[in-house]
Amino acid sequence: MKLTVVGGGSTYTPELVDGFARLRDVLPLEELVLVDPATDRLEPVAGLARRIFARQGHDGRIVTTSDLDRAADGADAVLLQLRVGGQAAREQDETWPLECGCVGQETTGAGGLAKALRTVPVVLDVADRVRRASPHAWIIDFTNPVGIVTRALLRAGHKAVGLCNVAIGLQRKFAALLGVAPAEVHLDHVGLNHLTWETAVRLGGPEGKDVLPDLLAGHGDTIAEDLRLPRPLLDRLGVIPSYYLRYYYLHDKVVEEMRTRPSRAAEVAALERELLTLYADPALDEKPALLARRGGAHYSEAAVDLAAALLGGEGSAYQVVNTFNRGTLPFLPDDAVIEVQAAVGPRGATPLPVPSVGPLLAGLMANVAAYEDLALDAALHGGRDRVLRALLAHPLVGQYEYAEALTDRLIAHNREHLAWA
Repeated sequence: MKLTVVGGGSTYTPELVDGFARLRDVLPLEELVLVDPATDRLEPVAGLARRIFARQGHDGRIVTTSDLDRAADGADAVLLQLRVGGQAAREQDETWPLECGCVGQETTGAGGLAKALRTVPVVLDVADRVRRASPHAWIIDFTNPVGIVTRALLRAGHKAVGLCNVAIGLQRKFAALLGVAPAEVHLDHVGLNHLTWETAVRLGGPEGKDVLPDLLAGHGDTIAEDLRLPRPLLDRLGVIPSYYLRYYYLHDKVVEEMRTRPSRAAEVAALERELLTLYADPALDEKPALLARRGGAHYSEAAVDLAAALLGGEGSAYQVVNTFNRGTLPFLPDDAVIEVQAAVGPRGATPLPVPSVGPLLAGLMANVAAYEDLALDAALHGGRDRVLRALLAHPLVGQYEYAEALTDRLIAHNREHLAWA
């Protein structure tokens, strides 16, 4: 089995490689290809990757290249973890929206739109080349904003599934709080990428007992602190939101926090410099503890499970993924991309039935889904008016004066990445 990682020079990659090594019985890789134009990053990352495989007794071959077509040739699955513009572009996404009193974040709001505009054309070009090189290959997208990018891939007819680590992270945390194995915890996870809620926490599978009320009663303070959300909010909602709902439920507070501390991009850039120095040490043969601060926890387990299931192996039958709605949530269009539990197999991902969703959650989902539709239109076709329309639709922007000012800032900061600007 051959798996290709586009963006293989990412500092995330050792997390992924560690999972491939530990879970080789689930996903028996013969060849792992790391492709990245940034060879200065690729080589230290690949060196550590080979040492991780050797330490854990994995006999798979790790290949590096900057040639995407060669990397994709004959691949069974291609995992996308791109960051167009690097951390410098992310730094901009997190700062210029604050000038208008809006959240600066790389996956949602105005910054998230900027990332989508930079990313979608590049990902579609990569996917077209993958399809020519290996028509049977599955594309697993971990590139943010995952919902918009996955929608672009699916609408273009690619064999693609979107993946995020939010659900698996919460599953692991809840399992620890409940004192059970992670495999015993099944989440009723519903929403759009980075706009999700756990409406039930079931023990034993999709039909298992819902212990979410007990979880909130016994561990609500811990969960609220971890999500940085008020405990009374969780009690009122009766569900557990993802961390990203902070940007909606506590918008103004988050903006003030962002204005008074270094950006996450600056923190990550510093971490990456430290990590790359560590990776270059020939004595290091395991992922360093510092990598946990980079984010992406449990990403490797989710990726292994998904790839194995898509390729007919021993991956989990049920997994939280991003895929077409197709009537699962009746208040959203069929071609909206939702993030829910799905049955995953060689034919792709089929969402499991979702209990009725109340208006408090459904209204926000519908609003953001409409924004994502306009955002994809702007990413595919360009133009100032399309950017403005997307920003007007986003609940974290909305007001006309803000949308006008943010449109100008977005274009000014991203002109080199926008063919139409």
